[in-house]
Amino acid sequence: MNTTASTSVHSPVRVARVLADFLPQRLTRASTITQDVVLVGGFALLTALAAQIEIPLGFTPVPLTGQTFAVLLAGAVLGMRRGALSQLAYWFAGLTGLPFYSGGAGGWKSGTGATLGYLVGFIVAAGAIGYLAEKKQDRNFVTSLPAMLLGSTIIYAFGATWLAHNINVPLANGETNAISLGVAPFLIGDLLKALVAAGLTSTVWNALKKQS
Repeated sequence: MNTTASTSVHSPVRVARVLADFLPQRLTRASTITQDVVLVGGFALLTALAAQIEIPLGFTPVPLTGQTFAVLLAGAVLGMRRGALSQLAYWFAGLTGLPFYSGGAGGWKSGTGATLGYLVGFIVAAGAIGYLAEKKQDRNFVTSLPAMLLGSTIIYAFGATWLAHNINVPLANGETNAISLGVAPFLIGDLLKALVAAGLTSTVWNALKKQS
């Protein structure tokens, strides 16, 4: 009997699709689910903490926050399913009244108000970045940056569209519109966040490759 062959059959090597897959592999389904719940909850909390980095802008109901940086990382680190779930958990936690939104806000009114589109955009963006990460797009800076910029674009698209509806202004026409209120003031900041996120994920991947 070839014991070596038998051992290799029962000890498959897990392929790391995203950075979270480098965590120790769990031996049971229950422990794997527990680990995923902790990861999802952890990134929901990270997004809540980043939301407290807030700079109010007097001319728009949308403040400048660190949330989007956490969203980009959630997608890249967790992958499509867990990344999207982390942002869904973040939104729902705020809806229940926990002070998870910018400025320590929480509750139904805050979670469904002028910034609802951005909150929904977080979920879609994290899922999209996670999908691209699973396709190895976050493993070098050249391909990671477009993925991060796509995520930011998704957030803007959802956020500005809902903002236009919520405060009853045109999406892009006229002096006062949703683009000027909810997109233009944040472009430089979100570009910097995308650059840092792309640099961080690609650097970690390169370091892991050198260790393997």
